[in-house]
Amino acid sequence: KLLHGVSLGYRLYNGCGSENLIRAAVEAVNGEDSKGCSGQVQAVLGHSSSGVSEDINLILSSLSIPQVSYLSTCACLSNKKRYPTFFRTVPSDRFQVIGLVQLMKHFDWRWVGIIYSPGLYSEEGTSEFVKEAEKEGVCVEYRLPYSKIYENYFNTIVQTLRESSSKVVLLFLSLSYTKSFLSEIENYNITGKQWVGSESWITQADLASVERKNILQGAIGFALPQASIPGLGEFLLSLKPSDEPQSAIIKAIWETFFDCSFSPSNTSTMCTGTEDLRTVSSDYTDVAYFRAENNVYKAVYLVAYALHALLQCQNGSNPTTGKPCVTKDDVQPKLVSSGISNQVPRSVCREPCPPGTRKAINKRRPVCCFDCFVCPEGTISNQTNTPIVRANNSELSFLLLFSLKLCFLCSLTFIGRPSEWSCMLRHTAFGITFVLCISCVLGKTIVVLMAFRATLPGHVLTFTLIQVVICILWLTINPPFPKMNMMYYKDKIILECALGSAVGFWAVLGYIGLLALLCFILAFLARKLPDSFNEAKLITFSMLIFCAVWIAFIPAYVSSPGKFTVAVEIFAILASSFGLLVCIFVPKCYIIIFRPDQNSKKHLMGKIPPRTL
Repeated sequence: KLLHGVSLGYRLYNGCGSENLIRAAVEAVNGEDSKGCSGQVQAVLGHSSSGVSEDINLILSSLSIPQVSYLSTCACLSNKKRYPTFFRTVPSDRFQVIGLVQLMKHFDWRWVGIIYSPGLYSEEGTSEFVKEAEKEGVCVEYRLPYSKIYENYFNTIVQTLRESSSKVVLLFLSLSYTKSFLSEIENYNITGKQWVGSESWITQADLASVERKNILQGAIGFALPQASIPGLGEFLLSLKPSDEPQSAIIKAIWETFFDCSFSPSNTSTMCTGTEDLRTVSSDYTDVAYFRAENNVYKAVYLVAYALHALLQCQNGSNPTTGKPCVTKDDVQPKLVSSGISNQVPRSVCREPCPPGTRKAINKRRPVCCFDCFVCPEGTISNQTNTPIVRANNSELSFLLLFSLKLCFLCSLTFIGRPSEWSCMLRHTAFGITFVLCISCVLGKTIVVLMAFRATLPGHVLTFTLIQVVICILWLTINPPFPKMNMMYYKDKIILECALGSAVGFWAVLGYIGLLALLCFILAFLARKLPDSFNEAKLITFSMLIFCAVWIAFIPAYVSSPGKFTVAVEIFAILASSFGLLVCIFVPKCYIIIFRPDQNSKKHLMGKIPPRTL
């Protein structure tokens, strides 16, 4: 079923010693081993040590060769920028550290010590533990390094263990360092300590010898999960040297287990190769459950599944990548690397709601089994899984309103760009300007009626000042402001000026209308006075036009949105302004241009009737 018609070859290297590691990396890069066997290496499995895995990946990543470790747990190796082709089938130490801190919180161990070994695994793990412990209120009394070489390091540890007040010690060491440390510490009478171990050694039953029981009794820690691999135990126990005659590893194991030799020797018996592994008790023959071995098993299958997916072909293209098909001779490490932590199974009750829809909870089903509804007409959602709405039949109107907030208006066009200041100036400036204008005309009308006994500037200033006071009150209490109007169009948002205080707005217009009405009445009463210096008729006509324009302005303004509101305002301002100018000044211009004989003091004075005393 897997890799039909394709066989996987492998090369085994001793993982101990820098020379072996460098040779393995170089041979993987060159594609030829020391025995002359050639072939492109598609992936490297290993190493168990985090520090060694880091060194290997620095070589392999530059050539895009994937590396899958079955035991390197350092959280630092999850950095894809530094280690782009590193993968693993073992959890990161990040999870172990969180678990250890929570374990100490559970038992209320708030005062602990740490012993660690040199190397990436232990140093990085210890550093992460200290950071996480500080967040959770667990304090570290000491953090001491242990070395197999420097004796003074160990002496410091012994002295600290005897003098420290903390009863809990985290032993964050690799397995080899733990064996060395325990073989030394058992010679000292160190008691009364609760040891907490990292996953590298906590499950090694052989560490708890009779001499160490007083040390390790009650030791606790997190372990890699046990797993059963069907068929592997039987395979390992039934293995014979004749099954793999070229394997030096099997011969070495055989000679060690049975204390024999395949070469003539005076010190040991000859190995027959028929000895039974079931008679031997060791880690190798303990096949009930597997821990690290299961990770190796998964690493092999990880590469196998990546290759299997890479070699699939349907209608000339790969169904997984969508790219043209490749044969086994075309496979490159880079392609294998891209196909490995990507084959994640998908298990969902309902696929995400696509763009153009929103999701809502179905009360009859679990929350993961939501429903997808199409957005209302004129709206759209441009992302998947637009937020959930809880609603029933009685909330249908709310649901429709809320859906407009979840499904946005499509093809939005913003009309207008009013600012807060422009809104305030727009409504108040024209109000003051018009009052000033009407005040001037009203002043002229009063002058005519009172036969030159009134002074024009006093009236203008008084009438204008009243409007200024109204505008100041409006801007202080509730000034105009820009708002978004979405009521008129489905595909447009109109940015317009809101009135703020409607009372203030209509007070400004009302005052203008009051002055215009007063001006009209006075001008109408003065229309039959002598013609000389009498502009009452002209003012009457101008006020008629002015009032007609602004009376028509009110319904047009209320029913016009956005830019049309501005257009109505501009039309009303221009129409009323030109009405005043035309009615008052056009007759004067006519006399100046076409009847210059009437534009003289003699002509004007001749029309003035004798004044009755």
